[in-house]
Amino acid sequence: MRIAHDIPLGPLTTLGIGGPAAWLLELDEPADFTDAVSLVEQRTPSAGRAVADGRRTGRTDAGAPVTLGHGSNVLAGDRGCTAPVLRMATRGVRLLGADERGRRLVEVQAGHPLSDLVNTALTEGLMGTEMLAGIPGTVGAAPVQNVGAYGQEISDVLVDVTAWDWQLRRRVRIPAEECGLGHRTSVFKGARRWTLLTLVLALRPATLSAPVTYPAVAGQLDVPVGSRVPLAEAAQAVRDVRRGKGMVLDELSREPRTIGSVFLSPEVTEAQATALRRDRAPVHSFPDGSIRVSASWLIRRAGFALGTTVADGVRISSQHYTLVADDGATSAGFIEATTLVRQRVLERTGVLLTPEIDCIGDGLTDGRGMAAAP
Repeated sequence: MRIAHDIPLGPLTTLGIGGPAAWLLELDEPADFTDAVSLVEQRTPSAGRAVADGRRTGRTDAGAPVTLGHGSNVLAGDRGCTAPVLRMATRGVRLLGADERGRRLVEVQAGHPLSDLVNTALTEGLMGTEMLAGIPGTVGAAPVQNVGAYGQEISDVLVDVTAWDWQLRRRVRIPAEECGLGHRTSVFKGARRWTLLTLVLALRPATLSAPVTYPAVAGQLDVPVGSRVPLAEAAQAVRDVRRGKGMVLDELSREPRTIGSVFLSPEVTEAQATALRRDRAPVHSFPDGSIRVSASWLIRRAGFALGTTVADGVRISSQHYTLVADDGATSAGFIEATTLVRQRVLERTGVLLTPEIDCIGDGLTDGRGMAAAP
């Protein structure tokens, strides 16, 4: 475990924005976590009292630190963060036995890169994560917003999580059905009560992928929508589609300072969906039963051109209809940009966008008037 003080948060996020973390604990080994809990309680003598007060007031995150993975969905405040920051860098994948449905159980450390897990699944011939190829971040962050893409979500394969409950002050096992997993949300989203430690996933042995349901991926593969293809081919096609949008964070990306999808794909009514389809909008049905339209399409429809500056240091990507940061960007400017985009999209399309970014730090709001984790 590494301990540091006054460390800039910007370099710890893919967006590159943020003031200093007053106190940062970086955990490399699972055994580090017990020591980290002790250090947080020692460093913050009021933590125990805050937790007790939180039980009385209903604040389940009182006295809890901020948990950070790779920072790929995080906007850190310009003023930094005075609360302790735990950066989860634990790694490891353990292949377990099969469950009663013949699926292979896989235990993964929370700090393990999601992209590495996808590669392991491909190597082992396991279906269930191939459409998540190219998504940045850690495995531990995946249930927080029920990470998903191109027809797959982590909720499809999650069995349970093991977490530290800062309210109960003990480890807990939370079955997937109790995680409140929905479209880019869960009981963990926006909460500091839990720090996720490990996940157990159930992946199905297979040589072929799940059905390819998105036209962009099917087009990349040159197969009809609904086709199943070899696992590795599906994953590569997804990476290629994402790279074409500047959504793969590697040396080939022309947009290195991105947070990915700034906005959720908004839910629409049947009537709205019918009208949007007539306008050739990408409208899809999601596992939770909702019908949603592409936020990127709405942003383009609202009149934003690729590369358009929206606020100081913040612009529409040159490759995809999402917000990216340039030198000089601030968290205040990024929030201003999200607000402006939401307003214009609502005015031009009648659909309200909801930001999906996680805000951390002092005095920061997320574009919806909600306070960030202090």
